[in-house]
Formats: sequence, structure tokens, C-alpha cells
Amino acid sequence: MTETTPTGAVPLQYQLLEKQQWSTVNAAVVAEAALCIHVNGQPLATLMYTPGDPEALALGFMRSEGFIDGLHDIASMELSQNGTCIDVWLNRSFTRPENSIKTSGCGGGLTFDDLTAQREPLAINERYAPEQIIARYFELQEQARLYPVTRGIHASALCTPEAILLLAEDVGRHNTLDKLWGKALQSGIDTAGCIIVTTGRISSEMLGKAAKMEVPVVASRTSPTSRSVALARAWAITLIGYVRRNGLRVYATPERVGGPTTFSSP
Repeated sequence: MTETTPTGAVPLQYQLLEKQQWSTVNAAVVAEAALCIHVNGQPLATLMYTPGDPEALALGFMRSEGFIDGLHDIASMELSQNGTCIDVWLNRSFTRPENSIKTSGCGGGLTFDDLTAQREPLAINERYAPEQIIARYFELQEQARLYPVTRGIHASALCTPEAILLLAEDVGRHNTLDKLWGKALQSGIDTAGCIIVTTGRISSEMLGKAAKMEVPVVASRTSPTSRSVALARAWAITLIGYVRRNGLRVYATPERVGGPTTFSSP
């Protein structure tokens, strides 16, 4: 299995007990490592992530946290030889914020952002067919490389209604969105107006990242949290859970996908 194991997976053997019989299975588990980010010589954060696209992760994290506005702010970026640290130098001064928030979910997310801050609702200009969102989610499942090998990983994709533009996999669901934004910066892709489909639970930090990307539709195979629903309704983001081949659940702003707009108060 070693020859075909993709980056981000670690080959190993495990002992399987099935029908009272033991056997040895050649398999793989998702890789997990620490990536430290230094900005202008100052330590910014250490992220637990799945190796693969470390530069995109660092770029997306810094863009999501508001430390950069784009690639034009980057003077240089260098990954250490052992791949555990990225040194980023900006074209301007940098001071690390004193306060940070430990976010929910796997992978130990970190944010310096205040999710209670006011944000202008996204304009409801475009309409998206539910069938397009369902199709993009199952296209994500088909294109994911690591999930079929390891199972224990998240995947997210940045899409148009017609096709997947970018895909990212990581042990941290929030990391998948940072990787997507970093890849978008590297590729010159504008995230505004795109769709995000993801395998993971949609929590408030996930919703916050999508809002900053100006993504009007976020859809997942599983559930949102109460806070992400409240933020999605305040920011006019269409929040979708439990995507299945024959349907989905819309928790906020259903008019963007042709649904009725009436909700009972929680």
C-alpha cells in the first residue's frame, strides 16, 4: 500500500476481529502534523493539519484572519526543509493580536476574529437550483482522494453551480476552508458568489470564513450548530445540511434556492 498511499495518509497495519476470527489488514490512517506560521519573524500560530498544501493553508488562514488582503501583501514565503514551519514576510509591519479564540471541532482550530461583530448581509442576487448543490456535493465525494483511503478526514470544495473549482482535504474542517481560500489566491479565483460544499459539521467559525469569502451558499452532509444558523440568518447566507441524493435541509435564507422564507422562532 505504501507505493499508492497519497500524501496526507500514513500506511499501517491493524488487527481486525470479524466473526470471531483475527486477521491482519494493510491500510492507512490520515496524517496529522503541526505547521507553525511565523510572520515578519514573529510566531503567529501553530496549526494541526493534514500535510499537503501548507502554503495554501497559511495563505488562507492569514487572509481569513484579516492579516493580508491578497498575494500583493506577501513579500516572501518559505517552507522549512522538514515542512513543519512557514516563514512569511509581509510588505508592511505586523503585530500579532493578543487575544485568540480556541474554536470548536477536530483539529484544534484557532481564530483571532470576533464573530459577534456586525457584518453586512450578502445580497440575494443569484438563484441556485437545489439539484446543482446536490450534484456538486456528490462530485466532491467522487473527487476526494484521502477519504476513500483513510475515512477519518474532511473535504470541502469551492464550486460554481456547474462544476467544482477547487478541492481541499484535511483533518480539520476549518482547515479545508483556509486551504480553499489559499488555493483561490494562488490561482487568481474570486470566491465571491461561489458555493461551498463540505463533509463536516458547519460551526460558527466555518460560517464566518464563508462570509468573509462572500460565499452565499454553504452545504454539508451533516448538521449546522445553533450559532452558525443564527449567523447565517443575520448575514443572509443560505445554510444547508443533510445533503442527500433525494433532498436537503435549508436552515437559513431558503429563498436563494427557491424555498419558502417562513421560519418559526427558535
